[in-house]
Amino acid sequence: MNADKEKWILLIVLTVIWGSSFILIKKSLEHFNPFQVGALRVLIAGIILLPIAISKYKLFPKKHLKWLLLAAFTGNFIPMFLFPIAETEVSSSIAGIINSMMPIFVIIVGALVWKFETTKIQIVGTLISFTGVCLLAFGGSDGGEFKLIPILLLLLATLCYAVSTTTVKSKLMEVSSTILSAFVFSFVLFFPSIIALAFTGFFSTFSFDENHMLGLMFVSLLSIFGTGLAMMMNYRLLKVSSPLFASTVTLLMPIVAIIWGILDGEKLTVMQFMGATVIIAGLVFLRTKPNVIKK
Repeated sequence: MNADKEKWILLIVLTVIWGSSFILIKKSLEHFNPFQVGALRVLIAGIILLPIAISKYKLFPKKHLKWLLLAAFTGNFIPMFLFPIAETEVSSSIAGIINSMMPIFVIIVGALVWKFETTKIQIVGTLISFTGVCLLAFGGSDGGEFKLIPILLLLLATLCYAVSTTTVKSKLMEVSSTILSAFVFSFVLFFPSIIALAFTGFFSTFSFDENHMLGLMFVSLLSIFGTGLAMMMNYRLLKVSSPLFASTVTLLMPIVAIIWGILDGEKLTVMQFMGATVIIAGLVFLRTKPNVIKK
């Protein structure tokens, strides 16, 4: 399969998987607290990928360890806690919409850290989308309810994703996407996730009753598909495309997230709908020229 065809297939599949992650987080939160959801999500992915990590341990990129640690914690650890915490205050639809800001953060991080060029269109698009975020923050269901803290947490999580994405593209492309995912979850994040889970009191409170087992099912689906498999596909997408193209998945994810939210009874206020529209408009605007990120 040629790279151009492969990148579009990966983009579509990732859109469906990651777009469904927000509703799975919401369902998981009905059974576990946000910190348990985040830790379980990382731990289960680590367990699933452990056989690959062990069999390929000799290929561990020791010379790139600092970049591997940076990519792992910013892309696969910190956001796993920030999203559940935020979704205790905002809907899964809103979380999906805010996550669509990732291309903007890719541009910002690329310009500040990796010295990518920044165009006027990118700056204008960023300002337009930022206006949409403000509308979301103020456009709560109670007629203007202020949602600053959860919105900031979601923005921080999205920024972390951008840091991880640009780091992988710039420093870790020589590592296989499958092996990279296995190392991240099974070697780098396995024990931190166990420690985090222990601090939540999970091991002393968990029981094999219907409530916990149902919650474990939702978290497992989230972990296996939305974390382990999706990260393999995302790393592969970065290999056959650019960071900005890979981040395009976040433009499409809100569509899937909103559909799931509506099916689950969520509603967007008029102001939130306007905010979502403005965010997407800004993102589309900053992508009006091809190859906008250059070294």
